[in-house]
Amino acid sequence: MWQPLRKGDTVFMKSYQETLASVGKQLADRAAKEYKMHHNAAVSVPSRKEVISIIKDLQSLMFPSYYQREENRIKSREEILYAVFHALKRQIGASFSLEDKNSVVDTEAMALALLEKLPSIQDTLHKDIDALYEGDPAAKSREEVVLSYPGFYAISIFRIAHELYLLGIPYLPRMMTEFAHEKTGIDIHAGATIGDYFFIDHGTGIVIGETTVIGEHVKLYQGVTLGAKSFELDENGNPVKGIKRHPNIGNGVIIYANATILGGRTFIGDRCVIGANVWLTHSVEAGKTIAYNEK
Repeated sequence: MWQPLRKGDTVFMKSYQETLASVGKQLADRAAKEYKMHHNAAVSVPSRKEVISIIKDLQSLMFPSYYQREENRIKSREEILYAVFHALKRQIGASFSLEDKNSVVDTEAMALALLEKLPSIQDTLHKDIDALYEGDPAAKSREEVVLSYPGFYAISIFRIAHELYLLGIPYLPRMMTEFAHEKTGIDIHAGATIGDYFFIDHGTGIVIGETTVIGEHVKLYQGVTLGAKSFELDENGNPVKGIKRHPNIGNGVIIYANATILGGRTFIGDRCVIGANVWLTHSVEAGKTIAYNEK
């Protein structure tokens, strides 16, 4: 009859120590091979913790009354900006190093370019607040929108990440929007183009793809997908990158819960209303209402 080994047994001690040592070595070998993390390679990896800290600092700079961080309470705005600037430089450098350890980039200029955009991002976010407050009868104040609406939280991070995406910085934009996704259930790719007065209500399950273009005064409800219809493949059977895959949404469009709109050649005209649960892979003329038909 099999008897379990006791912790004090020499055989038990030797067995688990050897097993753990073997597992640790296998994991280390695979990590070194996959990520090129050899001791002699000048490769660094962006810090998720510091990227999240950058997000929170930038939010606190644009909305200090609502996103104040305890560790920054006694710091001046200039001190916070100085710290964010250097953190951005580090993370931009790490991103390019992971992309190509031999690349040479002006991390200072890129960090400054983002920080110079902050007033413009702040202005755009105030328009998004207006859209949420004016579009949702449940919103009692603009302050409530900033403090409690997951849609605004996700949008505030997207607006920052999008500027980094436009600068051509790898990894960081996606890390930022995936943090927002984790917190809110709203998945907006940093490459999407989104106009002013953007409205997301409830938000859970919304997906907006990389090449999506959204106009101004657009409203999305929970579960909406703006995605790719299919993937074009190259001669080796691999998905073709860098092409238009996601739809264009015109100005003043309303898209209700769980609607799915797919394809890079799909254009939804201005002032259209897309009903709940609708599945669309073709364009819709301006001013049309599309409703789900069970038949």
